[in-house]
This record gives sequence, structure tokens and C-alpha cells, in this order.
Amino acid sequence: MKYKTLRSIVRFIMHVIADVEVVGMERLPRGNVLVVANHLGRLDTAVLLHILDREDIIMAVAEKYRDHPLFGAIGRAANAIWLNRFEADFAALREILARMQEGGLMVIAPEGTRSKTASMRKGKMGAAFLASKSGYPVLPVALTGTEDAGVLANLKRFRRSKIKVVAGDLYTVEIPKGKGRDQAMNEATDEMMCRIAAMLPESYRGYYRDFPRVKELLKDRAS
Repeated sequence: MKYKTLRSIVRFIMHVIADVEVVGMERLPRGNVLVVANHLGRLDTAVLLHILDREDIIMAVAEKYRDHPLFGAIGRAANAIWLNRFEADFAALREILARMQEGGLMVIAPEGTRSKTASMRKGKMGAAFLASKSGYPVLPVALTGTEDAGVLANLKRFRRSKIKVVAGDLYTVEIPKGKGRDQAMNEATDEMMCRIAAMLPESYRGYYRDFPRVKELLKDRAS
């Protein structure tokens, strides 16, 4: 199935099952960009396809979904890179970087897997690594309302799920080489996750709820 056809199908389904509010996506540049988002449920990928009107999407999808009737189809149509979430998949990272060098819009969830508690998990360093190596600007995106349990409950009651997508400010990630690189990578990951957390309701912030950086960002947003 062609990507345009699949995207049209996904958009039709999303119009039926969800009411999607989008805030700040005018900040998304037309050129190269790395979109990083929290990961709440299986619907996250469909939401991004619903709102992103681009065909140069570079997408990493968990290997376990390769044979899934819907997410496998999305992955194949988008020419996704199949990623092993449970180990350092350097082959996949090299393939992602090669694609990014050709240009496009890379979408990744730094947490690596969806949260089962509807709150943020500790981010992994892969997204910060990709941002620093590619030089792509980073656009943090916060999702609410895509939790599997909530979406399923609404479907059973024939109610549309209320989903909100909020985009933050673009910024760049620079990681120095040599000594201190691992610490810098961790700090860059925390910065990425804190920027997402500051755009979420408090109950969604999870691991990052009490980070001083989140409080600083919230103060800046309020001023």
C-alpha cells in the first residue's frame, strides 16, 4: 500500500474515533527536523500521521509490530526502520542516521516504549545521540489522551477520544567529543524530556515531575 493511501485511511479513522487538538505545530520547519514525543499508547503513531502533512517522514517502529495488521502496514508504507527496543540496536541507529543525512523529518519517542502508567518514563539516550550526530533541530512534542486504556474505553462507548498535541520551541543539541561525553548525553536526554514534561499536565510528567529544569521551564512559560 502506498504511503499517501495509508495516510488517507489513518486520517479518516482518526476523524471518526478522535477529536484532535493541535497547538504550536506552526513551529515545525519544512526542512530537516527531529520530532521527539512522549509515548502513551499505540495510537501515538496514527496521531502523528494524522497531523503531519509530509511524505519525507523517517520512522522507527518496534520490531514486534512488523507483522501487526495496522502498525505493520503503517511501518511498511512509511518505509520504517524496524528497531529492537530491548538492546542497543546500533545497526538500526546507523540506518536512521544514513536516512537523516538524506534529509527529512525524523520522529522518535525517547522513552523507547509506551508508558503503562500514563506518565513519563526515563528517556533513553538514542534521541539525543541522533540529534547531536545529525545536527537536526529538535522539536519537542507533548501528547495527551492517547492512552490505550482510555482509547479502548471510549471506543466501547462509541465516544471520540479527546487528544491534544502540543509542540514546543525548536532547539539544537550539541554533545562534545571525548571525556564527559556520556554525562553530556544524559544531560541532553534530560533536557529533551524536561521540555516535553513542561508541556504536559502534572499527572503525565512521571519520572520528570520534580526535576528543577521542569519547574524552570514552567516558570518561563507562565511569564
